[in-house]
Amino acid sequence: MSALVIDAHPNPASLTAALASAYADGHGDARLLALRDLDFDVHMRFGYTQRMPIEPDLADARQAIRDADHVVIATPVWWRSTPALLKGFLDRALLPQQDYRYRGMAPEGLLTGRTGRIIATSDTPPWLAALLPDTRLDQLRSGTLGLVGIKRVRMRRLGPVRTSSPEQRAAWLALVAADGARDAARGARDARRSAPVAVD
Repeated sequence: MSALVIDAHPNPASLTAALASAYADGHGDARLLALRDLDFDVHMRFGYTQRMPIEPDLADARQAIRDADHVVIATPVWWRSTPALLKGFLDRALLPQQDYRYRGMAPEGLLTGRTGRIIATSDTPPWLAALLPDTRLDQLRSGTLGLVGIKRVRMRRLGPVRTSSPEQRAAWLALVAADGARDAARGARDARRSAPVAVD
């Protein structure tokens, strides 16, 4: 099972970037895509009224999503939301009639058959995050990935980052690497189940 790991942090020295790399290493068959390294306009200049030209880096990223069996987004949570870089990427990379379409009033995802994972860091302890409305991450999971057909999305929340020790961060990196290995094994099992049975 091939994975695409999207690093949505603007800073290459961030914990999020390290977590994305750890997950990719743990998975073993993953491509790491750092959005900060892509050359594209994050603004939808005309909304949906006029299609903007697709820059080469964006076209490559769109193809990487299609080539992946498993799509992972590693992102910090700022102001109970995600960085503008991630929002701009999703606005530009996921296109109507190509990644989703409408049948009457109902959206239909066109990226079905894939699984997903969100790795989110914040300064909120995970036990408290579980009790609070998490509208942005829920929107990312169901309103974005779910809308384009990626319905089975697992979540890993880590925090608080601000007060974390080096030992705690090392433990998080190991945890996320283990998530990558488990997801790869889970995908391999699913692929075996769905493989056609050979008949002699």
